[in-house]
Amino acid sequence: MAIEEHVRVREVEDAGIAAAMFQHRYREAIPSFPHHIVAWCRGRDGEWLPAAYVHGTASGDFLLGGGACVDNRALRQLDADARSAVHEAGGLYRHMLSWAIGHFSDRYLAIFGYCGDALAERIDLAAGFSRTPHPHLLAIFKDTVSAQMRAELIAQAHAIGPF
Repeated sequence: MAIEEHVRVREVEDAGIAAAMFQHRYREAIPSFPHHIVAWCRGRDGEWLPAAYVHGTASGDFLLGGGACVDNRALRQLDADARSAVHEAGGLYRHMLSWAIGHFSDRYLAIFGYCGDALAERIDLAAGFSRTPHPHLLAIFKDTVSAQMRAELIAQAHAIGPF
C-alpha cells in the first residue's frame, strides 16, 4: 500500500497541533514562528493523529531544519497495513523529511540540519543531505549552487551554531 493512504504531511501555520509532542520530546515550548511541518497518521479507528513534527527556520538564502520528533504513541495506533507502508517508506521521519525537502527546495538555495543523533543522521543522509566539514552540520543544496556559494552558505550556517 502507498504511504499516502496512511500518512499526510503538510506545512501548518498553527503549530499547536504538535505542541504536546514537541514538549514531550524536548521539554520546552514549540517554536512560535514559521515553518511548521506536521505528519498525521490514520489510526485504526480512521482518526488522523499528529505523529511527527519538524521545524524550519528561514535564514536568508537557506533554511535551518530542526526540532524533529516522532510520537511513538501515535504510531502504536496504526494498523498492520499502515505500519507496513510507513516501514516501506523508510519510516515516518524519513517520509516527512523527504516531503519537507521537496516543499522547500524551490524557495531556498540550501537546507541545513544540525544533527547529534546517529539514527537521525543516517535518515538525513538517506534523504539526500550530505555532511559538511563541521560536526553535526548537514546540508542539501539546489543543483545550481556553485561550490563557492556552497562553502559560503556552510560558513553562514555554521556561524549560527546549534539550531
